[in-house]
Amino acid sequence: MTLRFYDTREASVRDFTPVHPGEARLYYCGATVQGAPHIGHVRSALVFDQLSRWLNYRGFKVTTVRNVTDIDDKILANSSLSFDEGYAGEFEREEWWALAYRFEKVFAQAYSALAIAPPTYEPRATGHIPEMFALIQRLIDRGHAYPALDDSGDVYFDVRSWEEYGALTHQSVEDMQDAPDADPRGKRDPRDFALWKGYKVGEPFTASWDSPWGRGRPGWHLECSAMAGKYLGETFDIHGGGLDLRFPHHENEMAQSTAAGYGFANFWLHNGLVTFEGEKMSKSIGNTVSPAQMLEQARPLAVRYYLGQAHYRSVLDYSPTSLAEATKSVERIEAFVAATAEFHTEDAQVPDAFAQAMDDDLNIPQALAVLHESVRAGNSALNKGEDVSAIAAQVYVMVRVLGLLPLMSVSGAGASNAEHTALDSLVQSLIEARATARAEKDWARADEIRDSLAAAGITVKDGANGSTWSVA
Repeated sequence: MTLRFYDTREASVRDFTPVHPGEARLYYCGATVQGAPHIGHVRSALVFDQLSRWLNYRGFKVTTVRNVTDIDDKILANSSLSFDEGYAGEFEREEWWALAYRFEKVFAQAYSALAIAPPTYEPRATGHIPEMFALIQRLIDRGHAYPALDDSGDVYFDVRSWEEYGALTHQSVEDMQDAPDADPRGKRDPRDFALWKGYKVGEPFTASWDSPWGRGRPGWHLECSAMAGKYLGETFDIHGGGLDLRFPHHENEMAQSTAAGYGFANFWLHNGLVTFEGEKMSKSIGNTVSPAQMLEQARPLAVRYYLGQAHYRSVLDYSPTSLAEATKSVERIEAFVAATAEFHTEDAQVPDAFAQAMDDDLNIPQALAVLHESVRAGNSALNKGEDVSAIAAQVYVMVRVLGLLPLMSVSGAGASNAEHTALDSLVQSLIEARATARAEKDWARADEIRDSLAAAGITVKDGANGSTWSVA
Protein backbone atom coordinates (compact mmCIF):
# COMPACT_ATOMS: atom_id res chain seq x y z
CA MET A 1 0.00 0.00 0.00
CA THR A 2 1.22 3.51 -0.81
CA LEU A 3 1.97 5.81 2.09
CA ARG A 4 -0.86 8.30 2.48
CA PHE A 5 -1.23 11.31 4.79
CA TYR A 6 -3.91 13.88 5.52
CA ASP A 7 -2.80 17.24 4.14
CA THR A 8 -4.34 20.15 6.04
CA ARG A 9 -4.08 22.46 3.04
CA GLU A 10 -5.89 20.09 0.71
CA ALA A 11 -8.21 18.86 3.49
CA SER A 12 -7.84 15.30 2.20
CA VAL A 13 -5.68 12.20 2.43
CA ARG A 14 -3.12 12.12 -0.39
CA ASP A 15 -0.47 9.70 -1.62
CA PHE A 16 2.99 10.56 -0.36
CA THR A 17 5.51 11.16 -3.13
CA PRO A 18 8.83 12.50 -1.82
CA VAL A 19 10.47 15.56 -3.36
CA HIS A 20 13.74 13.64 -3.56
CA PRO A 21 13.34 9.91 -4.35
CA GLY A 22 14.25 7.74 -1.40
CA GLU A 23 14.32 10.67 1.03
CA ALA A 24 11.79 12.15 3.44
CA ARG A 25 12.45 15.65 4.77
CA LEU A 26 10.37 16.71 7.75
CA TYR A 27 10.19 19.99 9.69
CA TYR A 28 8.04 20.30 12.77
CA CYS A 29 7.65 23.12 15.26
CA GLY A 30 9.47 22.56 18.49
CA ALA A 31 9.57 24.45 21.74
CA THR A 32 9.19 28.13 22.43
CA VAL A 33 11.30 27.92 25.56
CA GLN A 34 9.46 30.43 27.75
CA GLY A 35 8.60 27.83 30.40
CA ALA A 36 8.36 24.12 31.13
CA PRO A 37 6.67 21.84 28.57
CA HIS A 38 3.04 20.77 28.81
CA ILE A 39 1.48 17.56 27.55
CA GLY A 40 0.62 19.08 24.18
CA HIS A 41 4.26 19.85 23.46
CA VAL A 42 5.30 16.30 24.24
CA ARG A 43 2.42 14.73 22.34
CA SER A 44 3.36 16.66 19.22
CA ALA A 45 7.00 15.64 19.44
CA LEU A 46 5.97 12.02 20.01
CA VAL A 47 3.64 12.02 16.98
CA PHE A 48 6.41 13.18 14.68
CA ASP A 49 8.82 10.74 16.29
CA GLN A 50 6.36 7.95 15.37
CA LEU A 51 6.13 9.33 11.84
CA SER A 52 9.91 9.53 11.48
CA ARG A 53 10.36 5.98 12.75
CA TRP A 54 7.79 4.65 10.28
CA LEU A 55 9.28 6.52 7.33
CA ASN A 56 12.65 5.09 8.30
CA TYR A 57 11.20 1.59 8.50
CA ARG A 58 9.72 2.08 5.04
CA GLY A 59 13.22 2.63 3.71
CA PHE A 60 13.42 6.41 3.45
CA LYS A 61 16.49 8.37 4.39
CA VAL A 62 14.78 10.61 6.94
CA THR A 63 15.92 14.12 7.80
CA THR A 64 14.05 15.75 10.67
CA VAL A 65 14.42 19.36 11.78
CA ARG A 66 12.77 20.55 14.99
CA ASN A 67 13.38 24.20 15.86
CA VAL A 68 13.86 25.92 19.19
CA THR A 69 12.31 29.38 19.43
CA ASP A 70 14.71 31.02 21.86
CA ILE A 71 13.73 34.66 21.27
CA ASP A 72 10.12 35.70 21.79
CA ASP A 73 7.94 38.28 23.58
CA LYS A 74 7.01 35.81 26.32
CA ILE A 75 10.62 34.77 26.89
CA LEU A 76 11.54 38.42 27.46
CA ALA A 77 8.55 38.94 29.76
CA ASN A 78 9.19 35.80 31.81
CA SER A 79 12.88 36.55 32.21
CA SER A 80 12.05 39.80 34.00
CA LEU A 81 9.86 37.90 36.48
CA SER A 82 11.92 34.78 37.01
CA PHE A 83 12.77 33.68 40.52
CA ASP A 84 16.34 32.92 41.49
CA GLU A 85 16.39 30.52 44.44
CA GLY A 86 19.98 31.49 45.14
CA TYR A 87 18.90 34.87 46.54
CA ALA A 88 16.99 33.71 49.62
CA GLY A 89 13.55 34.51 48.34
CA GLU A 90 14.40 37.67 46.42
CA PHE A 91 13.24 38.19 42.86
CA GLU A 92 16.07 38.71 40.44
CA ARG A 93 15.93 39.37 36.73
CA GLU A 94 17.26 36.39 34.77
CA GLU A 95 18.91 37.03 31.46
CA TRP A 96 16.47 36.09 28.69
CA TRP A 97 19.00 33.82 27.02
CA ALA A 98 19.69 32.02 30.31
CA LEU A 99 15.98 31.41 30.88
CA ALA A 100 15.58 30.14 27.33
CA TYR A 101 18.48 27.73 27.68
CA ARG A 102 17.28 26.54 31.09
CA PHE A 103 13.88 25.56 29.73
CA GLU A 104 15.37 24.17 26.53
CA LYS A 105 17.10 21.60 28.74
CA VAL A 106 13.82 20.81 30.51
CA PHE A 107 12.20 20.08 27.15
CA ALA A 108 15.15 17.89 26.17
CA GLN A 109 14.81 15.92 29.41
CA ALA A 110 11.10 15.31 28.77
CA TYR A 111 11.79 14.14 25.21
CA SER A 112 14.58 11.84 26.34
CA ALA A 113 12.53 10.35 29.18
CA LEU A 114 9.94 9.16 26.64
CA ALA A 115 12.48 7.86 24.11
CA ILE A 116 11.63 10.57 21.59
CA ALA A 117 14.61 10.36 19.27
CA PRO A 118 16.62 13.55 18.74
CA PRO A 119 15.98 15.20 15.36
CA THR A 120 18.65 15.24 12.69
CA TYR A 121 19.15 18.87 13.66
CA GLU A 122 17.61 21.24 16.19
CA PRO A 123 18.39 24.83 15.18
CA ARG A 124 17.84 27.84 17.43
CA ALA A 125 16.20 30.93 16.01
CA THR A 126 18.94 33.24 17.31
CA GLY A 127 21.50 31.40 15.20
CA HIS A 128 19.79 32.26 11.90
CA ILE A 129 19.46 36.05 11.80
CA PRO A 130 21.31 36.44 8.43
CA GLU A 131 18.93 33.96 6.77
CA MET A 132 16.01 35.98 8.12
CA PHE A 133 17.44 39.22 6.71
CA ALA A 134 17.69 37.59 3.28
CA LEU A 135 14.09 36.36 3.40
CA ILE A 136 12.74 39.74 4.49
CA GLN A 137 14.63 41.55 1.73
CA ARG A 138 13.38 39.05 -0.84
CA LEU A 139 9.78 39.69 0.24
CA ILE A 140 10.29 43.46 0.09
CA ASP A 141 11.79 43.18 -3.39
CA ARG A 142 8.85 41.09 -4.58
CA GLY A 143 6.32 43.58 -3.22
CA HIS A 144 5.01 41.46 -0.34
CA ALA A 145 6.60 43.25 2.64
CA TYR A 146 7.25 46.83 3.72
CA PRO A 147 8.96 48.78 6.53
CA ALA A 148 6.49 50.18 9.06
CA LEU A 149 4.85 53.48 8.25
CA ASP A 150 5.55 54.89 11.75
CA ASP A 151 9.38 54.63 11.72
CA SER A 152 9.26 52.04 14.51
CA GLY A 153 11.75 49.79 12.74
CA ASP A 154 9.13 47.08 12.24
CA VAL A 155 8.79 45.28 8.90
CA TYR A 156 5.45 43.71 7.97
CA PHE A 157 4.14 41.12 5.53
CA ASP A 158 1.44 42.65 3.34
CA VAL A 159 -1.31 40.02 3.52
CA ARG A 160 -3.42 41.64 0.79
CA SER A 161 -0.54 41.47 -1.65
CA TRP A 162 -0.66 37.68 -1.64
CA GLU A 163 -3.87 36.26 -3.09
CA GLU A 164 -3.26 32.83 -1.58
CA TYR A 165 -3.18 34.12 1.99
CA GLY A 166 -5.62 31.98 3.97
CA ALA A 167 -5.19 28.87 1.81
CA LEU A 168 -3.97 26.68 4.68
CA THR A 169 -6.88 27.39 7.01
CA HIS A 170 -9.44 27.94 4.22
CA GLN A 171 -10.55 31.41 5.27
CA SER A 172 -10.63 34.83 3.65
CA VAL A 173 -8.62 37.81 4.85
CA GLU A 174 -11.86 39.60 5.74
CA ASP A 175 -12.72 36.90 8.27
CA MET A 176 -9.33 36.88 10.00
CA GLN A 177 -8.49 38.46 13.32
CA ASP A 178 -6.00 41.32 13.51
CA ALA A 179 -2.36 40.37 14.00
CA PRO A 180 -1.60 41.23 17.66
CA ASP A 181 2.18 41.31 17.28
CA ALA A 182 2.67 45.09 17.00
CA ASP A 183 0.87 48.42 17.20
CA PRO A 184 -1.39 48.54 14.11
CA ARG A 185 -0.70 52.24 13.48
CA GLY A 186 2.38 51.36 11.43
CA LYS A 187 0.52 48.81 9.29
CA ARG A 188 -1.29 49.11 5.99
CA ASP A 189 -3.78 46.54 7.26
CA PRO A 190 -4.24 45.45 10.90
CA ARG A 191 -3.92 41.83 9.74
CA ASP A 192 -0.39 42.37 8.43
CA PHE A 193 2.06 40.45 10.62
CA ALA A 194 5.55 41.36 11.77
CA LEU A 195 8.60 39.96 10.02
CA TRP A 196 10.95 42.16 12.04
CA LYS A 197 10.26 43.98 15.31
CA GLY A 198 12.05 47.25 15.99
CA TYR A 199 13.93 47.63 19.28
CA LYS A 200 11.94 49.32 22.05
CA VAL A 201 13.29 51.19 25.05
CA GLY A 202 13.24 48.94 28.11
CA GLU A 203 13.89 45.71 26.21
CA PRO A 204 17.24 43.96 26.78
CA PHE A 205 19.73 45.32 24.28
CA THR A 206 21.13 41.79 23.90
CA ALA A 207 17.75 40.70 22.53
CA SER A 208 18.21 42.78 19.39
CA TRP A 209 20.37 42.84 16.29
CA ASP A 210 21.42 45.51 13.81
CA SER A 211 19.50 45.16 10.55
CA PRO A 212 18.95 47.11 7.31
CA TRP A 213 15.67 48.35 8.86
CA GLY A 214 17.04 49.31 12.25
CA ARG A 215 17.95 47.43 15.40
CA GLY A 216 15.41 44.80 16.42
CA ARG A 217 14.57 41.12 16.50
CA PRO A 218 12.73 38.63 14.26
CA GLY A 219 9.04 37.91 14.23
CA TRP A 220 8.00 34.42 15.34
CA HIS A 221 6.64 33.25 11.98
CA LEU A 222 9.70 34.35 10.04
CA GLU A 223 12.02 32.21 12.15
CA CYS A 224 10.59 28.87 11.07
CA SER A 225 10.51 29.76 7.37
CA ALA A 226 14.18 30.73 7.44
CA MET A 227 15.29 27.61 9.33
CA ALA A 228 13.18 25.15 7.33
CA GLY A 229 14.48 26.55 4.06
CA LYS A 230 18.10 26.51 5.16
CA TYR A 231 18.19 22.87 6.18
CA LEU A 232 15.53 21.18 4.05
CA GLY A 233 15.60 23.22 0.85
CA GLU A 234 13.18 25.52 -0.95
CA THR A 235 10.69 22.65 -1.28
CA PHE A 236 10.51 19.77 1.18
CA ASP A 237 8.11 17.00 2.09
CA ILE A 238 6.30 17.57 5.38
CA HIS A 239 5.72 20.45 7.79
CA GLY A 240 4.13 19.45 11.08
CA GLY A 241 2.98 20.76 14.42
CA GLY A 242 0.09 20.99 16.82
CA LEU A 243 -3.40 21.87 15.61
CA ASP A 244 -3.24 25.13 17.57
CA LEU A 245 -0.40 26.33 15.30
CA ARG A 246 -2.42 26.27 12.06
CA PHE A 247 -3.38 29.91 12.53
CA PRO A 248 -1.72 32.26 12.59
CA HIS A 249 1.70 30.60 12.78
CA HIS A 250 1.58 28.05 9.96
CA GLU A 251 -0.69 30.18 7.79
CA ASN A 252 1.85 32.97 7.99
CA GLU A 253 4.80 30.66 7.45
CA MET A 254 3.26 29.30 4.28
CA ALA A 255 2.32 32.75 3.01
CA GLN A 256 5.73 34.36 3.46
CA SER A 257 7.61 31.34 2.08
CA THR A 258 5.45 30.86 -1.01
CA ALA A 259 5.27 34.62 -1.62
CA ALA A 260 9.07 34.56 -1.64
CA GLY A 261 8.86 32.11 -4.53
CA TYR A 262 9.54 28.85 -2.69
CA GLY A 263 7.50 25.66 -2.87
CA PHE A 264 7.94 25.13 0.88
CA ALA A 265 6.06 22.12 2.35
CA ASN A 266 4.26 19.57 0.15
CA PHE A 267 2.26 18.26 3.13
CA TRP A 268 0.99 19.98 6.26
CA LEU A 269 0.33 17.54 9.11
CA HIS A 270 -1.27 18.64 12.37
CA ASN A 271 -1.73 16.61 15.52
CA GLY A 272 -4.77 17.02 17.75
CA LEU A 273 -4.87 18.67 21.16
CA VAL A 274 -4.98 17.14 24.64
CA THR A 275 -8.01 17.70 26.90
CA PHE A 276 -8.76 16.93 30.54
CA GLU A 277 -11.97 14.92 30.90
CA GLY A 278 -13.40 16.61 27.84
CA GLU A 279 -12.34 20.17 28.73
CA LYS A 280 -9.51 22.25 27.32
CA MET A 281 -6.55 22.27 29.68
CA SER A 282 -6.09 25.69 31.27
CA LYS A 283 -3.92 27.03 34.07
CA SER A 284 -6.77 29.31 35.16
CA ILE A 285 -9.06 26.29 35.62
CA GLY A 286 -6.30 24.26 37.25
CA ASN A 287 -6.75 21.15 35.12
CA THR A 288 -3.32 21.04 33.50
CA VAL A 289 -1.03 18.04 33.82
CA SER A 290 2.66 18.31 33.01
CA PRO A 291 4.92 15.57 31.61
CA ALA A 292 6.81 15.64 34.92
CA GLN A 293 3.60 14.96 36.84
CA MET A 294 2.71 12.10 34.50
CA LEU A 295 6.15 10.58 34.95
CA GLU A 296 5.64 10.68 38.73
CA GLN A 297 2.46 8.65 38.32
CA ALA A 298 3.62 6.04 35.81
CA ARG A 299 6.61 4.55 34.08
CA PRO A 300 7.92 6.34 30.98
CA LEU A 301 6.79 3.29 28.99
CA ALA A 302 3.16 3.81 30.05
CA VAL A 303 3.31 7.57 29.49
CA ARG A 304 4.67 7.14 25.97
CA TYR A 305 2.05 4.48 25.22
CA TYR A 306 -0.75 6.73 26.48
CA LEU A 307 0.37 9.84 24.59
CA GLY A 308 0.90 7.87 21.39
CA GLN A 309 -2.09 5.53 21.34
CA ALA A 310 -4.69 7.75 19.67
CA HIS A 311 -4.78 8.71 16.02
CA TYR A 312 -2.53 11.72 15.67
CA ARG A 313 -5.29 13.93 14.26
CA SER A 314 -7.76 13.16 17.04
CA VAL A 315 -8.19 14.83 20.42
CA LEU A 316 -6.45 12.89 23.19
CA ASP A 317 -8.48 13.05 26.40
CA TYR A 318 -6.79 12.65 29.77
CA SER A 319 -8.48 11.44 32.94
CA PRO A 320 -7.11 10.31 36.33
CA THR A 321 -7.37 6.66 35.21
CA SER A 322 -5.65 7.12 31.84
CA LEU A 323 -2.15 6.14 32.91
CA ALA A 324 -3.30 3.12 34.92
CA GLU A 325 -5.16 1.82 31.88
CA ALA A 326 -2.17 2.48 29.63
CA THR A 327 0.11 0.68 32.11
CA LYS A 328 -2.01 -2.47 32.00
CA SER A 329 -2.14 -2.45 28.23
CA VAL A 330 1.53 -1.90 27.55
CA GLU A 331 2.83 -4.17 30.28
CA ARG A 332 0.96 -7.11 28.74
CA ILE A 333 2.98 -6.44 25.61
CA GLU A 334 6.17 -6.01 27.62
CA ALA A 335 5.67 -9.33 29.44
CA PHE A 336 5.34 -11.18 26.15
CA VAL A 337 8.42 -9.49 24.69
CA ALA A 338 10.35 -10.44 27.82
CA ALA A 339 9.16 -14.05 27.69
CA THR A 340 10.25 -14.42 24.07
CA ALA A 341 13.52 -12.49 24.09
CA GLU A 342 15.38 -15.42 22.54
CA PHE A 343 13.42 -14.92 19.30
CA HIS A 344 14.18 -11.24 18.82
CA THR A 345 15.68 -10.47 15.45
CA GLU A 346 16.33 -7.25 13.57
CA ASP A 347 15.48 -8.91 10.25
CA ALA A 348 11.80 -9.57 10.96
CA GLN A 349 9.02 -7.67 9.20
CA VAL A 350 5.86 -6.24 10.73
CA PRO A 351 2.57 -8.03 9.88
CA ASP A 352 0.85 -6.84 6.70
CA ALA A 353 -2.14 -5.51 8.67
CA PHE A 354 0.17 -3.42 10.86
CA ALA A 355 1.94 -1.99 7.80
CA GLN A 356 -1.34 -1.18 6.08
CA ALA A 357 -2.55 0.69 9.16
CA MET A 358 0.64 2.72 9.46
CA ASP A 359 0.71 3.48 5.73
CA ASP A 360 -2.86 4.77 5.93
CA ASP A 361 -2.27 8.19 7.52
CA LEU A 362 -0.30 6.73 10.43
CA ASN A 363 -3.27 4.89 11.93
CA ILE A 364 -1.71 4.02 15.29
CA PRO A 365 -4.93 2.72 16.95
CA GLN A 366 -5.37 0.14 14.19
CA ALA A 367 -1.69 -0.77 14.33
CA LEU A 368 -1.91 -1.24 18.10
CA ALA A 369 -4.91 -3.53 17.60
CA VAL A 370 -2.70 -5.73 15.40
CA LEU A 371 0.04 -5.66 18.05
CA HIS A 372 -2.32 -6.67 20.86
CA GLU A 373 -3.86 -9.44 18.77
CA SER A 374 -0.37 -10.76 18.01
CA VAL A 375 0.46 -10.77 21.73
CA ARG A 376 -2.74 -12.68 22.50
CA ALA A 377 -1.95 -15.23 19.81
CA GLY A 378 1.62 -15.50 21.07
CA ASN A 379 0.58 -16.08 24.67
CA SER A 380 -1.85 -18.74 23.52
CA ALA A 381 0.93 -20.48 21.62
CA LEU A 382 3.21 -20.28 24.66
CA ASN A 383 0.57 -21.86 26.88
CA LYS A 384 0.10 -24.70 24.41
CA GLY A 385 3.83 -25.25 24.03
CA GLU A 386 3.67 -24.34 20.33
CA ASP A 387 6.33 -22.63 18.24
CA VAL A 388 6.10 -18.90 18.95
CA SER A 389 9.24 -17.69 17.19
CA ALA A 390 7.54 -16.05 14.18
CA ILE A 391 4.98 -14.17 16.28
CA ALA A 392 7.64 -13.12 18.80
CA ALA A 393 9.85 -11.72 16.07
CA GLN A 394 6.96 -9.70 14.63
CA VAL A 395 5.97 -8.33 18.04
CA TYR A 396 9.56 -7.33 18.68
CA VAL A 397 9.83 -5.34 15.47
CA MET A 398 6.41 -3.69 16.04
CA VAL A 399 7.36 -2.39 19.50
CA ARG A 400 10.69 -1.25 18.10
CA VAL A 401 9.03 0.68 15.25
CA LEU A 402 6.60 2.28 17.71
CA GLY A 403 9.47 3.45 19.91
CA LEU A 404 8.31 1.41 22.92
CA LEU A 405 11.25 -1.00 23.04
CA PRO A 406 13.86 1.34 24.59
CA LEU A 407 11.55 1.88 27.59
CA MET A 408 10.82 -1.80 28.24
CA SER A 409 12.44 -3.82 31.01
CA VAL A 410 13.22 -6.72 28.74
CA SER A 411 16.27 -8.95 28.75
CA GLY A 412 17.88 -8.72 25.32
CA ALA A 413 15.74 -5.79 24.17
CA GLY A 414 18.70 -3.56 23.57
CA ALA A 415 18.52 -1.45 26.73
CA SER A 416 21.80 0.34 27.17
CA ASN A 417 21.67 1.59 30.76
CA ALA A 418 24.14 0.25 33.26
CA GLU A 419 21.47 -0.59 35.82
CA HIS A 420 19.69 -2.99 33.49
CA THR A 421 22.95 -4.61 32.42
CA ALA A 422 23.91 -5.23 36.04
CA LEU A 423 20.44 -6.55 36.92
CA ASP A 424 20.43 -8.87 33.91
CA SER A 425 23.80 -10.30 34.95
CA LEU A 426 22.59 -11.02 38.48
CA VAL A 427 19.25 -12.50 37.41
CA GLN A 428 20.85 -14.67 34.72
CA SER A 429 23.27 -16.10 37.27
CA LEU A 430 20.36 -17.05 39.53
CA ILE A 431 18.45 -18.53 36.60
CA GLU A 432 21.48 -20.66 35.75
CA ALA A 433 21.78 -21.75 39.38
CA ARG A 434 18.10 -22.70 39.35
CA ALA A 435 18.57 -24.66 36.12
CA THR A 436 21.45 -26.56 37.73
CA ALA A 437 19.34 -27.32 40.80
CA ARG A 438 16.53 -28.64 38.62
CA ALA A 439 18.94 -30.76 36.61
CA GLU A 440 20.15 -32.27 39.87
CA LYS A 441 16.52 -32.68 41.00
CA ASP A 442 17.11 -30.35 43.94
CA TRP A 443 13.56 -29.08 43.78
CA ALA A 444 13.72 -27.28 47.12
CA ARG A 445 16.70 -25.19 45.99
CA ALA A 446 15.10 -24.48 42.61
CA ASP A 447 11.88 -23.30 44.28
CA GLU A 448 13.85 -21.18 46.74
CA ILE A 449 15.61 -19.33 43.92
CA ARG A 450 12.37 -18.79 42.02
CA ASP A 451 10.62 -17.50 45.17
CA SER A 452 13.46 -15.08 45.94
CA LEU A 453 13.26 -13.67 42.41
CA ALA A 454 9.48 -13.34 42.68
CA ALA A 455 9.85 -11.49 45.99
CA ALA A 456 12.13 -9.02 44.21
CA GLY A 457 9.54 -8.46 41.50
CA ILE A 458 11.17 -10.70 38.89
CA THR A 459 8.97 -13.08 36.92
CA VAL A 460 10.69 -16.13 35.42
CA LYS A 461 9.07 -18.01 32.54
CA ASP A 462 10.31 -21.42 31.45
CA GLY A 463 10.26 -22.31 27.76
CA ALA A 464 11.49 -25.02 25.43
CA ASN A 465 14.65 -23.04 24.81
CA GLY A 466 15.35 -22.05 28.40
CA SER A 467 14.08 -19.48 30.91
CA THR A 468 13.52 -15.75 30.45
CA TRP A 469 12.78 -13.03 32.98
CA SER A 470 10.93 -9.73 33.21
CA VAL A 471 10.06 -7.18 35.87
CA ALA A 472 6.66 -8.11 37.23
